[in-house]
Amino acid sequence: MAENCIFCKIISGEIPSRRVYENDRVLAFDDINPMAPVHVIIIPKQHIPTLLDMTPENIDIMGDIISAVREVSRIKGVDQKGFRTVINCNEEGGQVIFHLHLHLLGGTKLRDDLG
Repeated sequence: MAENCIFCKIISGEIPSRRVYENDRVLAFDDINPMAPVHVIIIPKQHIPTLLDMTPENIDIMGDIISAVREVSRIKGVDQKGFRTVINCNEEGGQVIFHLHLHLLGGTKLRDDLG
């Protein structure tokens, strides 16, 4: 756990969240500033700053994250109509919190452009 990481504080329970799904390796919770009717953040419980910080020793966490995507999409009822997943990496990629995380967005027709 990183001392000043907001996501590490959510994992520890120091900061409250609306948890959607959790197992021993990942946590999923509702985004506090949703960009879509369904906006869930899925994070590894291990502090990994960015996608580029994945190593051969921790790369298997991505399988756990994808399994969580499947479960969260079912729980939130977007598994049949569709949803979008996004991983931002570093500042120019739009990453604001430097703890690897995946956004799951759905519940409406999402725009096709990146603007």
